[in-house]
Amino acid sequence: MKISSESKVRVEFYDVDSMDVVYHANYIKFLEVARCDLLDKIGYGYNQMRATNYVFPVTTLNVKYIRSLKFGQTATVRAVLLEWENRIKIKYEILDSDGALVTKAETTQMAVKVPQTEACFVCPKELTDRVEAIFKANNVKASDDGEILL
Repeated sequence: MKISSESKVRVEFYDVDSMDVVYHANYIKFLEVARCDLLDKIGYGYNQMRATNYVFPVTTLNVKYIRSLKFGQTATVRAVLLEWENRIKIKYEILDSDGALVTKAETTQMAVKVPQTEACFVCPKELTDRVEAIFKANNVKASDDGEILL
């Protein structure tokens, strides 16, 4: 079972180059918007992470650019939580206003205990408990097929 959310982003003037096309690095900002939205909906966003003395730096980022977004467009960024026990792994799809796939991406983040800056190879119970609570509330198991859209 996977947990997902969808976020809308509007391409602003500061996101584009002189051809009104989104500068490639700004797609990463759109991923961050979706990741924050997904983690907030799970109940373990960045404020909750810090409150429990964890940070989750991005350790890998893979992006596949398929087509461009342009100034003034609104896009949907779909974020799907793939892993949450040993690391946070999220898959993304950015769709233009017509629903065409623009970009595919994936990020991996690992838990780091602060202030010790101690790398953790298991995610904190605060995160895993919240994910499990979502499965329980939807009467499904993590091993089931399908997806829960938050």
